[in-house]
Amino acid sequence: MKQTPLLGLLAVITLSCTSQKINVTQVEPTNYMKTITADELKTHLYIVASDEMEGRETGSAGQKKAGVYLIDQYKKDDISFPSAASNYYQPIPASFLNAKRNENLPDSENIWAYIEGSEKPNEVVVISAHYDHVGILKGQIYNGADDDGSGTVALLEIAQAFHLAKKEGHGPKRSILFLHVTGEEHGLHGSRYYSENPLFPLANTIANINIDMIGRRDVAHADSNNYVYVIGADRLSTDLDIICKEANAKYTQLNLDYKFNDPKDPNHFYERSDHYNFAKNGIPSVFFFNGVHADYHRHTDTADKIEYDALEKRAQFAFVTAWELANRENRPVVDKK
Repeated sequence: MKQTPLLGLLAVITLSCTSQKINVTQVEPTNYMKTITADELKTHLYIVASDEMEGRETGSAGQKKAGVYLIDQYKKDDISFPSAASNYYQPIPASFLNAKRNENLPDSENIWAYIEGSEKPNEVVVISAHYDHVGILKGQIYNGADDDGSGTVALLEIAQAFHLAKKEGHGPKRSILFLHVTGEEHGLHGSRYYSENPLFPLANTIANINIDMIGRRDVAHADSNNYVYVIGADRLSTDLDIICKEANAKYTQLNLDYKFNDPKDPNHFYERSDHYNFAKNGIPSVFFFNGVHADYHRHTDTADKIEYDALEKRAQFAFVTAWELANRENRPVVDKK
């Protein structure tokens, strides 16, 4: 519809008076979401879950090699580590990793990358995924493509999308920490270490999105991979649950399955991945998950079995959820115990 000259003049005056108030929330994330692609996820995952990484056992040479690959991608995309850190690593001593039950684990490290917020840089959204797996057992390499190579490469693509938005003047209001944690398979050690030694105060951490296994489907969804399990979103914060649902309805239209969110669920997935170390500290947290399948914790969990269209869509869902958390006016309220 064409404006009249008078309306056009009023629009110009209004725009000039409010230009300082224009912010990223008026920019749709769709174009940035679409930069998260199946092809790029596949390229990364065939490397992260390759035999060369030797199953990424905690503290192993293979895991460290995978970590170098992750860091190289962040450097390539010009995404730095947090300014409060000296590099991309958060070292974790063997004494910590073995304190609860001695498994003779060597020193290891979390890996972090960071995009600073434009308006509320001291408030932080943490997006996490564990990059360790179980290594080599009985001569077989356990590649861990879904568990959790899928979440690991999703973080790379999500970070790239946010960085592109920032380059184009639409960076997030709040800061975002991309946290690849170690030691998950041995007891959520890396996320526990971060929660006990946070780079940013936990009081300033407004939410955690944890991505662990988003590249396959389970038996309950044999007919379609257009779903994701949502676990924990409403455990502490009604706001976080609403944000997940609204972001999905607007942008990704996945079937959000809350089966494993039931506190009575015998699998207790809520306590079994890295979001839990944020949630138990009162931080609204959500875990995105595809459920277990025949290759779970087997040497057959390989990159060729990943459904990359599903991985793309679930990674995009995590991105738009993070976008809303980073850019909405208020942080999610903790209204539940």
